[in-house]
Amino acid sequence: MIEIKELFSLHKTIAADLFGGKTYPWEVLADLGDFITSLGATLDPALFEQRGEDIWVAKDAKIAPGAFLSGPLIIDSAADVRHGAFIRGRVIIGKRAVVGNATELKNALLFDEVQVPHYNYVGDSVLGYQAHFGAGVITSNVKGDHSLVVVKAEGKLYPTLRKKMGAMAGDLAEVGCNTVLNPGTIIGRGGRIYPLCSVRGFVPANHLLKGDGTCVLIK
Repeated sequence: MIEIKELFSLHKTIAADLFGGKTYPWEVLADLGDFITSLGATLDPALFEQRGEDIWVAKDAKIAPGAFLSGPLIIDSAADVRHGAFIRGRVIIGKRAVVGNATELKNALLFDEVQVPHYNYVGDSVLGYQAHFGAGVITSNVKGDHSLVVVKAEGKLYPTLRKKMGAMAGDLAEVGCNTVLNPGTIIGRGGRIYPLCSVRGFVPANHLLKGDGTCVLIK
């Protein structure tokens, strides 16, 4: 249950076309920068303003003066980018999403209404509709030995052919404070994770991963 169609509601992102012809969510990471540049050039100037090279910001988005923005970047309608946010490029921030204090984004796609509001790092990752990271949640995107990331899910191995891959969090995923999502982590739609966890592999849809490593169905 790790395919794009099982994790994400594609009508909840400006980047739906990015997923065309792809099966697994990490396949979009290589194309994200070029896609942003192409899409940005087509955005309605009545709704989006260009703020420097390859940066498009919806006119009703809230961007704090202390936020750092680097392109390619699209910030969609009513998003809230708060003081101290560090946006390093190749990023899409969805409608009504929140990117908070000391949160860093790099090569990441945030669907509509995602919340990464406090001290988060999201790199080489995709976060589905209304996914929420508690304070201090980190996506670790490079293995310690720098080998290519392999996703382990449902008793199978899925080579990603990528040295850098963080987490793929499905719609409505909830991750507790100060949790580390190790390279290649997949969280199914509606999956939840306790605080202070170190997560590897796959959390099935509508399951709760506890601090002792047990995973139970949410009733």
